[in-house]
Amino acid sequence: MKVRHIVLGLLSVSVIAPIFLYTDRVATFNPSSSRREFLDDVAAFTLSSDTRHLNVLPQETSTALKEPIGVVYSDHSTNSIPNGTREHKSTRVLSATDEERQLQLQNIIRQVTDPAHANLTTTLHSHPNASQQLAIIKFEQQPTQPSGKTDQEHSDNNSDRLTEPADAQVRHLKDQLIRAKVYLSLPGIKSNPHITRELRLRIKEVSRALGDAAKDSDLPKTAFDKLKTMEQSLEKGKQIQDDCAAVVKKLRAMLHSTEEQLRVHKKQTTFLTQLTAKTLPKGLHCLPLRLTSEYYSLNTSQQNFLNQEKLEDPRLYHYALFSDNILAAAIVVNSTVSHAKHPSNHVFHIVTDRLNYAAMRMWFLGHPPGKATIQVQNIEEFTWLNSSYSPVLKQLGSPSMIDYYFRAHRANSDSNLKFRNPKYLSILNHLRFYLPEIFPKLNKVLFLDDDIVVQKDLSGLWSLDLRGNVNGAVETCGESFHRFDRYLNFSNPLISKNFDAHACGWAYGMNIFDLEEWRRQNITEVYHRWQKLNHDRQLWKLGTLPPGLITFWKRTYPLDRSWHVLGLGYNPNVNQREIERAAVIHYNGNLKPWLEIGIPKYKNYWAKYVDYDNMYLRDCNINP
Repeated sequence: MKVRHIVLGLLSVSVIAPIFLYTDRVATFNPSSSRREFLDDVAAFTLSSDTRHLNVLPQETSTALKEPIGVVYSDHSTNSIPNGTREHKSTRVLSATDEERQLQLQNIIRQVTDPAHANLTTTLHSHPNASQQLAIIKFEQQPTQPSGKTDQEHSDNNSDRLTEPADAQVRHLKDQLIRAKVYLSLPGIKSNPHITRELRLRIKEVSRALGDAAKDSDLPKTAFDKLKTMEQSLEKGKQIQDDCAAVVKKLRAMLHSTEEQLRVHKKQTTFLTQLTAKTLPKGLHCLPLRLTSEYYSLNTSQQNFLNQEKLEDPRLYHYALFSDNILAAAIVVNSTVSHAKHPSNHVFHIVTDRLNYAAMRMWFLGHPPGKATIQVQNIEEFTWLNSSYSPVLKQLGSPSMIDYYFRAHRANSDSNLKFRNPKYLSILNHLRFYLPEIFPKLNKVLFLDDDIVVQKDLSGLWSLDLRGNVNGAVETCGESFHRFDRYLNFSNPLISKNFDAHACGWAYGMNIFDLEEWRRQNITEVYHRWQKLNHDRQLWKLGTLPPGLITFWKRTYPLDRSWHVLGLGYNPNVNQREIERAAVIHYNGNLKPWLEIGIPKYKNYWAKYVDYDNMYLRDCNINP
């Protein structure tokens, strides 16, 4: 009775129209002595002007109690509630004059019946005119799993939510600039000089703060303030200009203009990259001039190489290297010899053009590759290689071919600029199809491009069984654009009837050729026949890989990929482990390591074989 009078007194003062909400779950429950003690504690609680909180420990665990339910008793006596309806049932007092608070607490009551909610704190509020808080009763549901795991999951979720891109604020600032420029072009904003001046000022401030920043850490400390100020100005503009159709129209126009600019810039970039790849740096132009001068100052006896008796010994390891780039050829030879187990068994046959012949000889006379043997030949000495014998030589000298490469009218030119590289006019590029004629007494030759670096001993290639094939090469069909249809015109019936469009391509740059099988299968004649058919360039564009794919069709033995890793001249994402494991790495593409446009992270694999302290390199200002 004492408890009832006290509760009635409090309610009569603080509540005008109490609302009794009853939970809909009823179970058997007998009040224990601890509950009576709790009621006594509530009755004995003294109100004051300060807000007081009374927290109760979690309820006793019992098989009959599946979940906690927040309950406050009504003004009826506890004894007046029948035992059958007393369990898990109580009244919650809410303020009837505040509908928002009522709806909020009703939602909380619904949540408390859901087992997924582990904690609930129920608060008894007084009438809005009263400022006293009666009690806060906190119920806790015991966790069903170890707290350590739960904490870890919460921590992981929090970390996921908190993780943001490193350039999130930079992107936000750029988006604001775009929005501001859109607003400035809309009629509603143009007619308001105040907001127009404000937006222009904000654009200057944000642009100055943004600068060349690529990530948030590059931004100045004032960037966040500029961001907030711009946001406020944009909000003003949004209120003035509410024509969504005009905004969408303007954004579409901006998108179209941006895409067109991007297309033009990509085309310019491609053209400039191709132009840079075609040009020769000053240092590499100076080097052959300097070496040529030195070569002709030598006596005749000093112009000869040693060990010339090894040049036709088929038991040795012979390399074919056709190049007019002296420094590049030197790197190929140096890297190969430095990894050779028996350097004295390796013979390098270098063929160059007339302009670089003396310089190439002078370099290797002054920098012999240890115990290895060197031969340098002038392509002009191959008198058998003429236009009457070689169809490609006849085609390369034709006026139509020269016009294709050098004509000034670019409007109708080929869209793929890489096919217009004048290097294809050099017969050096086509010598690879005449290996048996160049080396009539050899059985096997390893062909190397001048843009490769050797990282392991290559002598194991000579012992490979090519199983009747002529060419041993690494296939490149792991990438879709390295299949036959990428290089050959399959709309032409000559191509479509004889070849598979989805067949795997393979790479030039490091190829082991069986010259005995070459001669037996008369591969050179196969090459000549297809070159004659392509006189009008309807079967393939120019270059050596397309005719190579045709000539060695079903005559190529696939080597393990670790022998030859490609892409260092165009792909910045070549797998690092593959590079380290490769026997040969290839800088195929325009970004050669001796050019300034070379990919920086790959340059050291090449540069470590260059002696930049060399007298000739210093004189020509060739630096790392």
